[in-house]
Order: sequence, then C-alpha cells, then structure tokens
Amino acid sequence: MNKNKLFNKAAFVCALIATSGAAQAGYEIKLSETDSITFGGFIKIDGRYVDGNVAYRDFWIGGGTKLPEDQSQTKFFANESRFNMKFVHGEVTGFLEMDFYGGGGNQVISNSSHPRLRHAFIKYKGLTAGQTWTTFMNTSALAETADFAGPMVGEVFVRNTMFKYDYGNLSIALENPESWGNDSIDDSPDADSASDDVPDIIGRYTFKGDWGNVTTSALVRRLNFTNGDTETAVGFSVAGRIKTVGKDDFRFQVHQGEMGRYVGVTAAPDVYNGEVEETTAYMAAYRHFWTEDIRSSVFYGYIETDESDRERTQVGINVFKNYTPKLSFGFEVGQFEMKDVDADSFYTQVSAKYVL
Repeated sequence: MNKNKLFNKAAFVCALIATSGAAQAGYEIKLSETDSITFGGFIKIDGRYVDGNVAYRDFWIGGGTKLPEDQSQTKFFANESRFNMKFVHGEVTGFLEMDFYGGGGNQVISNSSHPRLRHAFIKYKGLTAGQTWTTFMNTSALAETADFAGPMVGEVFVRNTMFKYDYGNLSIALENPESWGNDSIDDSPDADSASDDVPDIIGRYTFKGDWGNVTTSALVRRLNFTNGDTETAVGFSVAGRIKTVGKDDFRFQVHQGEMGRYVGVTAAPDVYNGEVEETTAYMAAYRHFWTEDIRSSVFYGYIETDESDRERTQVGINVFKNYTPKLSFGFEVGQFEMKDVDADSFYTQVSAKYVL
C-alpha cells in the first residue's frame, strides 16, 4: 500500500475531529429514601474513512476480509449511541443498557438500526447475576479511542451472562460457556453450542490505590469437540491503568494461554484443526492531557495464535477536546494490519459525542 497516498489523505481530513470517553453522567430521579431511577448513556456521531486491502468495518475487530486490491470507503453512522437505566431499591441494583449495533436498516432510505442488548444484570451486596463484562476483563485498561473499543486485537472484550461474587478485591464467577472453532460443536460466532455443559470459571484479584489499579485474572474452561472429546483450557491476564504525570495515565493488558474467544474479538478461535488454540496478546496506551480540555492517546494492540497462525495489529493516535463537560469532539488516525495474510488498511475517524 502507498503510505504517502494514505497520509496525504489523512492530512486532507485532519481539520475534522472526533470524540471518545466513557459515559459517566446520568439523570437521577429519587422515588423514596431507598428507591431511585437513573437514566444515562450518550449520543455519538461518527465519520469514518478506510483505505486499504482489509475491507471496511465500522470498527476494527480481530478478524477481517482481505480484498484483491486497495479500496476506500467513507461512512457516517450513529450506531454506537446508547441508553441505559439503573434501578436502585435499597441494597438491590438493576442495570439495563442497549446500543444500536443490532443490525437491520440500510443506507438507501432510512439508515435505521435495531437496538442491541449490552448489559442486563442485578446486584445484591457482593452478588452479580446477569449479562455484563466478563470477570476476566479490566474495563479501566481499555484505551480511550474514537474507534469503538480501540485495539481489540490486544484486549479482553467479552460480555457474558454470569453469577459472580465479589469479596473485597477478589471476584469469582461462573460464566456462560461456549466452545467456538472449526472442530468444536459450534463454528459460528452467531450460533449456540448444544453441548457446553460446564460453566467457565474465572477468578480476578484487583490491586488498587492512589496510583491506579492492576488486575490479575485466571480462566479455566472445558471445551467440547464434535467427536465427543473434551479439553481443559487455561488462560491468564494482567491488566491495569497507572497514573503517571499530572492527569496522564498508562493503560496496558497482557494475555497468555488458551483463552480463545475471550481475547482479540474473533482473532483466536477456541479450537483449530482439532487442537486448543494458544494465544499471546497485549495492548498498551498512553494518554496525555495537553490542557484541562484537550487530551491525546497513542495506542498499540497485538495478537498472535499458535494453531491458526494468525498475527494482527492495530496502532493509532488521537486528539480530543471537551467544549462543555458533556460535549466533546476529536480526531483519530491509525492502521489495522493482518500480517498473516499480508493485508492492512489505514483509517481516520471523526466523531461528536454528547453524554446524557
């Protein structure tokens, strides 16, 4: 790919800017001394340009389609916008959240999109029951990016339905099992396996202080094959967010083992050619505040697998500016590469984000 051509195009759109950041705010309605409802979420509008021989996606994941030659595409969309509700009754909390990546619609007439369930869980004291981020994941260790979730190739990024118990800094969970791969019962990410009968077991311990936090996690699973065989898979993760100078921070993730679908978002199957997949993945990001309202992140993600012999990377840099506490804009430029098939694409992304 002609890098000069790509960066000339990037310079052309650099006047545009994009946003990111987590939705922390909400509107609370007090119903009584012990009951309340909080509404939250955000509205996010994205403009994305992709040029290269990896086919366009609204956001990069661990997989992609190699094209016979370079192709460019521009698209504007609002699917990442989300809405959530939190219900509190004394020590019981219920949380429900959706976004609009559920498919449907078209760009010809309406650009409609179906709602998609993200989170639906109940918390009571130390118990969490429902669908939310896997216990194997440290959400504070995700890079701040315009591209949805950033360098997924090097991240744990999975939502599961689970029963989890938190005891101080220790978390233990039983999570929904799934054997995914071309020799398992289920070889499609959208299908359900009929034979997974043992929950995934995950433990996590969090070290935290004024300096930030670091989590260590372990994962044990039983994977099922079409011939009736089973294998035990084990994986480990260390991730964290460390405060550095001023408001700056360093975020990192390191993952090793037989983690399969838990890491890289479709980059690594659980099973490949009759063998349990072995994966190494990592991500690093540094965020710097230029002023109180302007900040930038530079990030890099990497994954490689032993059995399927995949090697994927994503690198990027961005700038964000808050014009009000709830409204921000920014710009991001980066590259996604599938080294194992000699394919890569350059991207730029702009967004506007209003936190509810």
